[in-house]
This record gives sequence, structure tokens and C-alpha cells, in this order.
Amino acid sequence: MTKWAFMYTLDEPAVEPRIDILGSLVCVGVPSVAHAPELARRLVADGVELIELCGGFGGSGLGAVVAAVKSRVPVGAVFFGVEASVGLNRVFPQAHSSVT
Repeated sequence: MTKWAFMYTLDEPAVEPRIDILGSLVCVGVPSVAHAPELARRLVADGVELIELCGGFGGSGLGAVVAAVKSRVPVGAVFFGVEASVGLNRVFPQAHSSVT
């Protein structure tokens, strides 16, 4: 693999995505999950061969990116099991009701 991308959601409001390149890894911070499909298409056009999404995208965000790239590259996502709920509630207390 020569080029891959990790997409994550920015934790503060932003108008533009943040793109950092670390060797063969392209890290893309998106202002919202809704921005991800278009950015994923651009990444594939720029030669990215695999895309991984942070857990904040959820199933619907993953589906939107998969549909956007039309199976040209594999798309995966990070998900936390139920055993991580206590730690997630500690890290993201404001999201308590949606994590449990």
C-alpha cells in the first residue's frame, strides 16, 4: 500500500477540513460527518488506496463514505464494543445518553 487515509471529526467548529500528511498516511479532519463523502471521493482521485474512519462517524457515516467511493477502495471504521462504555462515558460525559 502506498497511500491511505484516516478521517476523523474535528472537535471544534471549522469551516475547512484539516489535512495532514505523515508519510503514506493522509489524516483528514472533517468539520462534520456530512463533509466526508466528498472528501473521500477527492482522496481516491488523489491516489488513496484505503480509507479508515474514526468511531464518531457511526454506521450511517460509514455507509455514506462507502457509497461515495463506489467500492474503488476499501473503507473501514473504528467501533467500540459495549465493554468500552464506561471509559467512553468518562471521556465524553456530555454524550452519556447516546453511548450507553
